[in-house]
Amino acid sequence: MALRGQMLSQEGPSALWSEADVKLSARNGPSQIYLLVSGFCRYRAIAWGKMTNAQPKRVVSLIASATEIVCALGGRDLLVGRSHECDFPPEVTRLPALTEPKFPVTGTSYDIDSRVKAILQEGLSVYRVDAEKLEALRPDIIVTQDHCEVCAVSLKDVEAALCAWGGRRVEIVSLKPDALADIWEDIAKVARALGRERQGERLVEQLKARMASIAGQSGAARTRPRGAMIEWVDPLMAGGNWMPELVQMAGGENLFGAAGQPSPWLEWDQIVVADPDVVLVHPCGFDMARTLQEMPLLEHRPGWRELKAVQHDRIFVADGNQYFNRPGPRIVESLEILAEIFHPQLFPSRHEGKGWMRYVAEPRVARMRPQQP
Repeated sequence: MALRGQMLSQEGPSALWSEADVKLSARNGPSQIYLLVSGFCRYRAIAWGKMTNAQPKRVVSLIASATEIVCALGGRDLLVGRSHECDFPPEVTRLPALTEPKFPVTGTSYDIDSRVKAILQEGLSVYRVDAEKLEALRPDIIVTQDHCEVCAVSLKDVEAALCAWGGRRVEIVSLKPDALADIWEDIAKVARALGRERQGERLVEQLKARMASIAGQSGAARTRPRGAMIEWVDPLMAGGNWMPELVQMAGGENLFGAAGQPSPWLEWDQIVVADPDVVLVHPCGFDMARTLQEMPLLEHRPGWRELKAVQHDRIFVADGNQYFNRPGPRIVESLEILAEIFHPQLFPSRHEGKGWMRYVAEPRVARMRPQQP
C-alpha cells in the first residue's frame, strides 16, 4: 500500500543505522508505530499505524504501567516479556525481564540522581535492553514510553534494540502520559493495539466514574489542606504531570507543580515559606521502606521542626513506585490514598500500611498501624 505519514531520519555519523530495506504498511493515525527492518540500519523509518493481524498477539511491555493496562484489559496471557520494573499483578514477575539499569540503584537519592545525570550528560541511555532475548520472544507488539528517559525504558532504547532485526514486523506502542487525559488515551492506545477497543472504553469509563465519586465526596469537605508533594528528596523535586490534578480531586490545594507539566525542582526555602499543611513524600521508584531511609535528609533541613505539617503530625510517606508514579489503572488507588490523607474524616483508611503511612519526626521513627484484614 502507498506510504502515508512516513518519516525517514538520518541519525548522524555516530549512529548505528545503515542502509535498510524498510517496508511499511497501513496506518490509522499517530497512535502506534511499527517497522520492518532488514539488513543494517543507518536510516530509521517510522510509520504510524496499527497491525491488522487477527491472530493472538505476543506482547512485550517495557513499562510497568503498560503491563498493568494490558492485564486490566484481559490480556495477561498475551504477555511474553516485561521490564525489570514490571511487578504487578504479581504473576507477571514470572515473565522474562528484558531490561536493567546501567547504574547501581543503591545509595542515597543524591547518589542515584548524580549517576543518572552523568549518564544523560554523555548522551547515553539510562537503561539497557537485552536485544537478543527480546528478538527470541518474537513479539508482535512492544509497549514502551517517550514520557521520561529516566523513569523507564524509552522509545529510543527500543528502536536501538530493534536495529539488528531482519525481516520481521513489530508494532511499537509508545505511551506519553503528561496528564490524566493522557492516561485515558494511553489505555485506549493499548486497547486498540490488542484489538480490545470496547474493553478499553469500559475500563476508562469505570476508572473515571470511581474518580468522580471520590472528587464528589472530597468536595464536601470544609477545608482544602495545602499540600507539598515531594517526588524526589535530594535534590528536591515536586510532583508534576497528573499529581496536581489528583491533589485537587482529593480535596487538597497543590502548592508546587502544574498539571500536564514536568515535575519541577524545588529549593528548600520554597517549602519553608509555603509552610504546607500536609507533606507527602513519594519518590519515583521508591517503596515506603526505601523512602523512610531518605527522611532524615528532610528532618535535618533548617526549619523542618517549625513546619506546620510537622507540628500537626501531618507528614506522610507513600509508595510512589506502586502508585503515584505509575500512570495506569491504579491511578484511582493513588487518588484514594490522597483522599484518605487529606480528609480522614470522610475516607476510611483502606490503604494505610500498604500504600501510605504517617511519619512521626520525633523520635525519628515511622508510625504505622497494622493493616486491616
